[in-house]
Parts: sequence; structure tokens; C-alpha cells
Amino acid sequence: MQKKAKMILDKDFKISKVDKRIYGSFIEHLGRAVYDGIYEPDHKEADEMGFRKDVIELVKELKVPIVRYPGGNFVSGYNWEDGIGPKEKRPRRLELAWSSLETNQIGINEFSDWAKKANTEIMMAINLGTRGIDAARNIVEYCNIREGSYWSDLRKSHGYKEPHNIKLWNLGNEMDGPWQIGHKTADEYGRIACEAAKVMKIVDPSIELVACGSSNSSMPTFGQWEATVLEHTYDYVDYISMHTYYGNEENDIENFLAKSLDMDAFIKAVVSTADYVKAKKRSRKTINISFDEWNVWFHSRENDKKIEPWTIAPPLLEDVYTFEDALLVGCLLITLLKHADRVKIACLAQLVNVIAPIMTEKGGKAWRQTIYYPYLHASTYGRGEVLASVIDSPKYDSKDFSDVPFLESTAVINDENDELTIFAVNRDKADSMLFECELKGFENYRFIEHIVLENNDIKAANTKENPDNVVPHSKNDAVIEDGLVKVLLPRLSWNVIRLEKVKK
Repeated sequence: MQKKAKMILDKDFKISKVDKRIYGSFIEHLGRAVYDGIYEPDHKEADEMGFRKDVIELVKELKVPIVRYPGGNFVSGYNWEDGIGPKEKRPRRLELAWSSLETNQIGINEFSDWAKKANTEIMMAINLGTRGIDAARNIVEYCNIREGSYWSDLRKSHGYKEPHNIKLWNLGNEMDGPWQIGHKTADEYGRIACEAAKVMKIVDPSIELVACGSSNSSMPTFGQWEATVLEHTYDYVDYISMHTYYGNEENDIENFLAKSLDMDAFIKAVVSTADYVKAKKRSRKTINISFDEWNVWFHSRENDKKIEPWTIAPPLLEDVYTFEDALLVGCLLITLLKHADRVKIACLAQLVNVIAPIMTEKGGKAWRQTIYYPYLHASTYGRGEVLASVIDSPKYDSKDFSDVPFLESTAVINDENDELTIFAVNRDKADSMLFECELKGFENYRFIEHIVLENNDIKAANTKENPDNVVPHSKNDAVIEDGLVKVLLPRLSWNVIRLEKVKK
């Protein structure tokens, strides 16, 4: 029997405006993300700086607003000064986080050039593992002060007259994790993050800062870590970070597609903890969320154990994504949008080659992985304000979750162009679903298109040999009758339903 789900939307009931930075991404000095990813001087598509133009075009297509850089675990052992000045004088370093050899041919100046070419901005991370307060203030001075001081004049001498004006900064990375270089307790990290934040904001009061939250919700210190760190840093930071990755090691698609419920619970828990500290401090300031690492990650773990250490740009974390991975990424994007009132920044980790929507072949092609498409659709059509939605959907239970709705959905209204976009995933592996959406306050809206990502093989992937194996297509099957949208959502599908107001 075909299932039926219903959504009710009222134009006046809005959750929040979407901060465009929710569609951010991440490039770390890890594997082939930088070298042989965005940067390959000998490639036929390389520009005058060695950046691959084909990759830049794919990034621009995604409309990525911000890219976190240079890590990640990498940053906790990184001396940022190694990546500035004449390239021929830059040191080669043993990179301890990923057991690789770092050539430092790309540093903050080159990455700033790449970001401009890709129409994006930088979210810069500082090293609070092996470095500290002095390095923190110096890098802000180098990047953001125009001239007249040691570090700003040094940048000018390197050929960058104008400051980079980086406005968003991570205070380290995953400092709760024992795997992290310079791992700290919550009190140890909270103290150094507070003092680094102070000097960074003295150098440039206009910047925003992100304190490290838990590396994931299963950490034994989760909850208490956030509370302790924010008690130290609350007055000086603007966001607390969240990281999570999901896999399907058990090959259980019902349970896998339900994992966005874990993300939802994780966000609610961190928001509650941040608001607890706000109440305890009797503060009027609200700390929001920077969900600056999230994705599916599990395919490449066995291959990564075979990589030879101390090589340059080894093929690490090169997950080949399947159709079912794209469905979960769609569910995760919907979850982030549902929390747009508190999640202001999010970074799909990562952008090129390393657990990424974009893959490249050294000397060869670049192509879109399956997860590229929900990311593209959300970034393109998910700008505006998220509407509060009432959803009635049949549910199922899985191994780890109960009452999982077969329909995962949200909607974004863009008043600037009078467009309404509904994002929807049908989790049902057996049947299509009749989806009805009751619209209130949306007079004279018409159907534009119904974009569908579907495939009969849940393990189907895009490869360099077959880059268009899993691609979206348009259907003209939606109808609007008396304020009711009716559309059939195929089984196991990502759907984008677009409506617009009729221009008089």
C-alpha cells in the first residue's frame, strides 16, 4: 500500500533567515585536497598560479560561501609561518596528524588567491595544539592589518599589499580528542582559547571566533566539555563548533538513513548546553553553532591503513560515494536548515578528493560525486528563510532509532525572488510516497519544477569512467490545487520542489 505524508506551511511562520555560511565547506592539508586537488601546476587545466580551473568551476557551481582552512587535525601541528615568503625557501615538514610530508608550497597567501578565484571566503583555523597566544595574534596581524606593523609589512613584502580581511576564525581543532596533537582537558583548552581570543580581538575587533566543541557526541566528555569551555570563553567567542560523521558499515540502509536524527539530537544538546552557560552567566549574548565538520565517512578507512607514511599528497580518505550516501547527505542538509535559528555556519567536510563532493584524477579529469547534487541544490535554492513546518508522516523503527519518519522535509521561502523551495527525502526503500503540502499565505504560486535524484542501485557511484551514473533529473508531475501541492516522491529519493509567485 502506497504511503502518504502531509506537510503544512504558513508563510508567516518562519524559523530563521538562512545564514549563507551554512553551505560552507572545508579544505585541509590532508591527502590530495590541496596538492593534486585544487593545486596541480603541471595539469593542462592549471592557471598561472597552478590552480586547476576545472576544479574552481565545480566549486563555483556549488556557490560555496566559506571554506575552512588549513585544518582539521593538520592545524594542531602547523606553523603558519612555514607557508609564507619565497616558495623555494619554505621548509618541508613531517606532518604528524596524517603521517605525510608537507611541502608548504601552498600557504595562507596562495589559498587566499584561490578563494577569490572560487568566489568564496576563508574560515581560518589557528594552532592551539603546539602553538598558542603569540602565534594567534601574529597571524591575525599578518592577515588583517593593512600596514605599519611588523607582520602586516611582512605580508606586503610578500606581494600582498591589501590585507586578506579574514573575519571568521577557529580557535584550534578537536582539542578534546586524544588523537589531537596537543590534546587538552576542557579547562586547559578553555583557558588558552580565552586568552588567544582576547589578543586576536584586540588586533582586529571585527573578527568572529569559534571555540572547539566536542569532536562528536560519543566522546566521554561530551556535554561537560562544552559547558566548561564556554564558561571560560563565553564573553570572547561567538560560536561553539560541532563535528560528526556517519557511516553504513553494517550495510543497513534503514538505520543509515535515520542517522540524521542523531544529528538533530546532537544540535539540540549543544544548544541546551550553550544556553545553560548563558543563564549561569546571566548574559544577554547568545552563542550559536558552527557545525564545521559533517559528512558521510567510512568507505576509505581500510585503504587508508595501507598508505605509505611520509609521502607527499597520499590518496587518503578518498571515499567513493554511493547513491545512498547522497540520500543521507540530503537528510543532514534538511536537519541543518531546520536549526537555522542556531546553526549559522556549517562545513561539508571536505571539498576536493578527501571525503569530498568533487574528485580529481592527477593529470586527468574532475567529476561530481553523488553527494555533490543535494549540496548543490540546497546551496542554490536554500537561500532565504526556513519555514516552520508541521509534518504528518508514517514512521518506522530501525536498529538504533525509533519513530523514524519516512518523509524528511523542510522548506525555504525566498521573498526577494518570490520563490518557495521544498526539500524532501523519501526514506522508504519499497514504495513511492504521495506527498501533499498545504500552503497558507501563498496566493498565486505556481509550480516551477520537481528535481529528483533517484537510482535503482543504492550502491551506484560516479567515477571518472562513468561520471554521470547518478545525476538528478526533472519531473513535471507536481500539481497545485486550491493551495495544496501534490507530488509523488519516488522510493529512496532526494527531491527539490520549486514554486514561484506568478508575476502580474
